[in-house]
Amino acid sequence: MTDMDQELVVDTNRQISRLTSTATATADSASGTATAEPMFEISDLAVYYGSFRAVRDVNIAIRRNEITAFIGPSGCGKTTVLRCLNRMNDLVPSARVEGKVIYQGVDLYGGDVSPTEVRRHVGMVFQKPNPFPKSIYDNVAFGPRVNGIKRASALDEIVERSLRGAALWDEVKDRLKTSALGLSGGQQQRLCIARTVAVEPDVVLMDEPCSALDPIATARIEDLMQEMTSKYTIVIVTHNMQQAARVSNRTAFFTAEVSENGDRRTGVLVEYDQTQKIFANPGDERTENYVTGRFG
Repeated sequence: MTDMDQELVVDTNRQISRLTSTATATADSASGTATAEPMFEISDLAVYYGSFRAVRDVNIAIRRNEITAFIGPSGCGKTTVLRCLNRMNDLVPSARVEGKVIYQGVDLYGGDVSPTEVRRHVGMVFQKPNPFPKSIYDNVAFGPRVNGIKRASALDEIVERSLRGAALWDEVKDRLKTSALGLSGGQQQRLCIARTVAVEPDVVLMDEPCSALDPIATARIEDLMQEMTSKYTIVIVTHNMQQAARVSNRTAFFTAEVSENGDRRTGVLVEYDQTQKIFANPGDERTENYVTGRFG
C-alpha cells in the first residue's frame, strides 16, 4: 500500500466506532428495538444471465429502518443483488433469479406478485442523477399522478413534503415551475430522491448515488440518508469504503471468484455483519484484505 492508502485506512478505522455507533443508535431509536426486524430475507440467491451465473450463495437479512451497504470490487455482483430487491433484473431478457427474496413475508418472485407493485414499495435512486426533462414540480408529482392523484392541492402537498424530505425545498420553492435540468448535480440527485419518496415506498435502494458528486454534495446526501432512516429502509451500493463506514448500520462484502473452467467471474457474498465489525474486526481474511486496501 502507498502512504496515502495507509492514511486512508487508518482514518477510516478511526472513524468507525463513532460513526457506526451513531447510525446504529438512530436506527434502533427508529425501530424501537435493539435489533430491528427484517425487511428482506434473502436466502440462497443466485442470478444468471443466460447460462452465466453472475452471483451465487447470497444469504442476508436486511433490517427495517437501517442503512445496509454493499461493498466490494467491480464485477462482484453488488448492483445485481441490489436490483433483485425491486425486480429490476426482470428488465434484462436473459436474467434469471434463483433462491428466495422474501419482503415482509412475501416472496417477491412468486407467480402472483406484480413487479410494478414491487417497485412502488421499493424505490430506486440511480448512480447518475436522471431528472425528467420537466419542471421540478412535475418531476416530483409524476409518480403520484401515475398512481391516480389528480387534485392540485393534494399534489402540492406531496411535492412540498417530498422536497422537504429530500432537504431541497428551501433551495427550489421559488422556482418549482422551472426545468429540473437547471439544477446542480447534487440538487438533481436530491430531486431524484424526492421523486422516489413521493410515492411513499417502504424501501429506498441507492446504486452509488454519490459517485458523480463533489464532496459537499456527497455530505448532503449522506446526512439525508441518515435522516431518512426514521421512515425508510435504505440499501446502498458504494465503492467508497469511508462512505459505508460513515452511513451504514450493516455492511455486506462481496468479491468475485474466477471459474475453474474459464475466465468468467462469479460474485459471491463473503461476509455480512455490523459495519463496525466488518471494518474493525472482520471474520474473513478476504474482507480484511479489501477494507485495508490490499486488493480491490
